[in-house]
Amino acid sequence: MIWVVDDDSSVRAGLSSFLRSFDYDVVTFESGLEMLAALGTPPPRCIISDVQMPGMSGVDMFLRMIGAGYRIPTIFITAYPMPELQNQALENGASAFLIKPVRGNDLADAVATAIAQ
Repeated sequence: MIWVVDDDSSVRAGLSSFLRSFDYDVVTFESGLEMLAALGTPPPRCIISDVQMPGMSGVDMFLRMIGAGYRIPTIFITAYPMPELQNQALENGASAFLIKPVRGNDLADAVATAIAQ
């Protein structure tokens, strides 16, 4: 199962459709807080998260997840690359940090790599 976290419903729908075409089960969340609340359920094999979201950034969500003891392979996607956030995410174990628009092959490769971790 893959969890997708993005505040944009069209991005969630597009990523879900793309991932399902590879036979992945997908659950979507519109915020980091919503995703964090679901951590008590069976964990996903991978998380794909936007970086810039209202209320809590994807990187803040990731750091809270780690602080709660969860080490789930996480791929970040963003239209606004900021080196400091990218470095923070990767230094804390993020699987990938991709820039929008993300090419399908790049995302598929990142997911396969994350799941293999």
